[in-house]
Amino acid sequence: MDEMTLVDWSRLQFALTAGYHWIFVPLTLGLAVIMATMETLYVVKRDEFWKQTAKFWMKLFGINFAVGIATGIILEFEFGTNWSNYSWFVGDIFGAPLAIEGIFAFFMEATFFAIMYFGWNKVSKKTHLVATWLTGIGAAISAVWILVANSWMQHPVGMEFNPDTVRHEMVDFWALVLNPVAISKFFHSVFSGWMTGAIFVIGLSSWYLLKKRETRFALASIRVAAVVGVVGTVALMASGDSSGIHVAKYQPMKLAAAEGLQDGGPQAPFSIVPGVEVPGMLSMLATHDFNGYVPGINDMLNGYTDAEGNVHLSAEQKMERGKTALKAFNDYRALRDTDPVKAEQARKVLDENVEYFGYGYIDSPQELVPNVDLVYWAFRVMVGLGSFLLLLMVVVLWAEWKKKLEGMTWLQWVALLSIPLVYLAGQAGWIVAEVGRQPWVIEGLLPVKAAVSSVSVAAVQTTFWLFVAIFTLFLVIEIRIMINAIKQGPKISNK
Repeated sequence: MDEMTLVDWSRLQFALTAGYHWIFVPLTLGLAVIMATMETLYVVKRDEFWKQTAKFWMKLFGINFAVGIATGIILEFEFGTNWSNYSWFVGDIFGAPLAIEGIFAFFMEATFFAIMYFGWNKVSKKTHLVATWLTGIGAAISAVWILVANSWMQHPVGMEFNPDTVRHEMVDFWALVLNPVAISKFFHSVFSGWMTGAIFVIGLSSWYLLKKRETRFALASIRVAAVVGVVGTVALMASGDSSGIHVAKYQPMKLAAAEGLQDGGPQAPFSIVPGVEVPGMLSMLATHDFNGYVPGINDMLNGYTDAEGNVHLSAEQKMERGKTALKAFNDYRALRDTDPVKAEQARKVLDENVEYFGYGYIDSPQELVPNVDLVYWAFRVMVGLGSFLLLLMVVVLWAEWKKKLEGMTWLQWVALLSIPLVYLAGQAGWIVAEVGRQPWVIEGLLPVKAAVSSVSVAAVQTTFWLFVAIFTLFLVIEIRIMINAIKQGPKISNK
């Protein structure tokens, strides 16, 4: 750990903050749908049972929501404290969706949360129901803008580099919003929240069944959550297919790392585990064509020609053009006030090579290869656990429908013990997304080592361990408050 650089510590701190934040976000997205569905049943059926059921899960939603806000605020501050070069370089673009999220989505979410949480018996049933749904919609809209910003880092669009200000500046707002990567990532993230909320509710409800408490409440909660979870997980897999195609198109190195694919080509195999492959399956998943061309890590390092005859430069060639772009940029800056003609010539060279600008900071082709083992196994954890959890929800839903679940103790234990697994699956997904695009903070434009702030390693180390303590304290407090609320239970009659 002592040999870690400033970049390493800054990355580790951001990963810590993002990882903790993502513990709370998916549960917020999932519980919002489940509790709103329960309140809808209360309004439609006029059954007090559903009101009390919704209020119980709303209490847990509120606890989770509050802690999630704290970690999210710290996460956004780190762009300025730890990644100031990044913030300067693309602040005009990256700041816009974050500002919209804060001004519009967060305030919408917070406003209707207050009505939802404190408005029982103070507003009409329908008004309260609308507030509950709008709280969930606000959470989803908040996710939209965060994921628009993140997706732009994965596939930068709608901007131009201005050498006079040394910034990338937005030229097409709608290209940013309608970025195909953003659309896929939004649905994938939101539906992963549905799965998380469903497993959380099913697992805790199974605990009540094991304790032989509030069985009517537990079975009803499982029924609603399982339906939401199955629908959400199927949609999650569909969005994952779309996301895979975009990764293959815009971030082929990430795909190659996720598959451990050294040498690609047509009919590329899908690796289930090392040594076990399905011929042609990766080509089908990445291109929807069994004969589709998928480049491997060595292809991208050495250069290759794809199935359409397009020539892709080697890493060395991209690095050379990147250094040409950097030199032209420096020449332009030095000459623009003293020799406009030569400055314009330098500007032309810069424009011709600007798409490789970030490669000018790369010292070795091997820097362009992410941690293959970590990305490879994280992908398998994500897919494997997601498939298992879908199967679990289907079995639980079937057992509840057949009136057998109450007597199936083994299945209740499996459901309860699966709660941590859904969080592990979500974290693994983000490891694939973020570690898989290294060394880039912005794909192809800015490597992490050029984006970091000029601060001391000691300062980042100190705040890292401080955040470890604070976030762990937050998590322990949340879990303890939730456990106390769960032990108290909803106090609903089984009749």
